Amino acid sequence: MNTLQRIMYVEDEPDIQAVARLALELVGGFTVKVCSSGEEALREAEAFAPEMILLDVMMPGMDGPTTLQALRALPALATVPVAFMTAKVQPAEVAHYKTLGARDVIPKPFDPMTLASQVRAIWEA
Repeated sequence: MNTLQRIMYVEDEPDIQAVARLALELVGGFTVKVCSSGEEALREAEAFAPEMILLDVMMPGMDGPTTLQALRALPALATVPVAFMTAKVQPAEVAHYKTLGARDVIPKPFDPMTLASQVRAIWEA
Protein backbone atom coordinates (compact mmCIF):
# COMPACT_ATOMS: atom_id res chain seq x y z
CA MET A 1 0.00 0.00 0.00
CA ASN A 2 1.19 3.50 -0.79
CA THR A 3 1.62 6.17 1.84
CA LEU A 4 -1.13 8.76 2.14
CA GLN A 5 0.18 12.14 0.95
CA ARG A 6 -2.51 14.28 -0.72
CA ILE A 7 -5.70 15.22 1.11
CA MET A 8 -8.51 17.44 -0.12
CA TYR A 9 -10.43 19.13 2.68
CA VAL A 10 -13.79 20.72 1.84
CA GLU A 11 -15.02 23.09 4.56
CA ASP A 12 -16.76 26.46 4.41
CA GLU A 13 -15.63 27.86 7.80
CA PRO A 14 -12.25 29.67 7.49
CA ASP A 15 -11.28 29.11 11.15
CA ILE A 16 -11.88 25.37 10.92
CA GLN A 17 -10.06 25.27 7.58
CA ALA A 18 -7.01 26.89 9.17
CA VAL A 19 -6.90 24.56 12.19
CA ALA A 20 -7.38 21.43 10.07
CA ARG A 21 -4.77 22.53 7.53
CA LEU A 22 -2.21 23.11 10.29
CA ALA A 23 -3.04 19.79 11.92
CA LEU A 24 -2.81 17.84 8.68
CA GLU A 25 0.26 19.59 7.24
CA LEU A 26 2.38 20.20 10.34
CA VAL A 27 1.40 17.24 12.49
CA GLY A 28 0.62 14.74 9.73
CA GLY A 29 3.04 15.87 7.03
CA PHE A 30 0.34 15.73 4.34
CA THR A 31 -0.10 17.97 1.33
CA VAL A 32 -3.52 19.57 1.79
CA LYS A 33 -5.78 21.29 -0.73
CA VAL A 34 -8.53 23.24 1.03
CA CYS A 35 -11.73 24.05 -0.84
CA SER A 36 -14.42 26.34 0.57
CA SER A 37 -17.37 24.73 -1.19
CA GLY A 38 -18.52 21.62 -2.95
CA GLU A 39 -18.46 23.51 -6.23
CA GLU A 40 -14.80 24.47 -5.71
CA ALA A 41 -13.97 20.86 -4.82
CA LEU A 42 -15.48 19.66 -8.09
CA ARG A 43 -13.42 22.20 -10.05
CA GLU A 44 -10.15 21.39 -8.27
CA ALA A 45 -10.33 17.68 -7.43
CA GLU A 46 -9.20 16.05 -10.66
CA ALA A 47 -6.14 18.31 -11.04
CA PHE A 48 -5.11 17.83 -7.39
CA ALA A 49 -5.71 14.05 -7.53
CA PRO A 50 -6.40 13.56 -3.82
CA GLU A 51 -5.76 10.21 -2.18
CA MET A 52 -8.30 11.03 0.56
CA ILE A 53 -11.15 13.54 0.74
CA LEU A 54 -12.53 15.09 3.93
CA LEU A 55 -15.97 16.65 3.54
CA ASP A 56 -17.95 18.93 5.80
CA VAL A 57 -21.61 17.88 5.82
CA MET A 58 -23.35 21.22 6.24
CA MET A 59 -22.16 23.79 3.72
CA PRO A 60 -24.08 26.49 1.89
CA GLY A 61 -24.93 25.65 -1.70
CA MET A 62 -23.75 22.11 -2.37
CA ASP A 63 -23.71 20.19 0.93
CA GLY A 64 -21.33 17.36 1.75
CA PRO A 65 -23.54 14.45 0.66
CA THR A 66 -24.32 16.17 -2.66
CA THR A 67 -20.62 16.90 -3.15
CA LEU A 68 -19.77 13.26 -2.47
CA GLN A 69 -22.29 12.11 -5.06
CA ALA A 70 -20.88 14.54 -7.65
CA LEU A 71 -17.27 13.52 -6.90
CA ARG A 72 -18.19 9.85 -7.28
CA ALA A 73 -19.47 10.61 -10.78
CA LEU A 74 -15.94 11.63 -11.84
CA PRO A 75 -14.11 8.45 -12.93
CA ALA A 76 -10.76 9.56 -11.46
CA LEU A 77 -12.38 10.07 -8.04
CA ALA A 78 -14.89 7.24 -7.99
CA THR A 79 -12.90 5.16 -5.51
CA VAL A 80 -11.02 7.79 -3.50
CA PRO A 81 -11.80 7.28 0.21
CA VAL A 82 -14.03 9.97 1.70
CA ALA A 83 -14.69 10.80 5.35
CA PHE A 84 -17.25 13.29 6.54
CA MET A 85 -16.27 15.75 9.27
CA THR A 86 -19.36 16.83 11.17
CA ALA A 87 -20.91 17.51 14.55
CA LYS A 88 -23.87 15.35 13.48
CA VAL A 89 -22.60 12.01 14.77
CA GLN A 90 -25.62 10.22 16.18
CA PRO A 91 -25.43 6.51 15.25
CA ALA A 92 -28.23 6.80 12.68
CA GLU A 93 -26.52 9.81 11.09
CA VAL A 94 -23.18 8.01 10.88
CA ALA A 95 -24.87 4.95 9.39
CA HIS A 96 -26.56 7.18 6.80
CA TYR A 97 -23.25 8.80 5.79
CA LYS A 98 -21.73 5.36 5.31
CA THR A 99 -24.62 4.28 3.07
CA LEU A 100 -23.82 7.33 0.93
CA GLY A 101 -20.32 5.97 0.41
CA ALA A 102 -18.27 7.59 3.17
CA ARG A 103 -15.64 5.34 4.66
CA ASP A 104 -16.04 6.91 8.10
CA VAL A 105 -16.99 10.03 10.04
CA ILE A 106 -14.69 12.30 12.07
CA PRO A 107 -16.62 14.12 14.81
CA LYS A 108 -16.38 17.89 15.21
CA PRO A 109 -14.93 19.45 17.13
CA PHE A 110 -11.83 17.41 16.34
CA ASP A 111 -8.55 17.29 18.24
CA PRO A 112 -5.88 18.94 16.07
CA MET A 113 -3.19 16.78 17.64
CA THR A 114 -4.92 13.51 16.67
CA LEU A 115 -6.65 14.49 13.42
CA ALA A 116 -3.79 13.31 11.20
CA SER A 117 -3.67 9.89 12.86
CA GLN A 118 -7.47 9.58 12.60
CA VAL A 119 -7.33 10.37 8.89
CA ARG A 120 -4.44 7.95 8.33
CA ALA A 121 -6.31 5.17 10.17
CA ILE A 122 -9.43 5.71 8.06
CA TRP A 123 -7.38 5.69 4.85
CA GLU A 124 -5.62 2.48 5.83
CA ALA A 125 -8.83 0.70 6.89
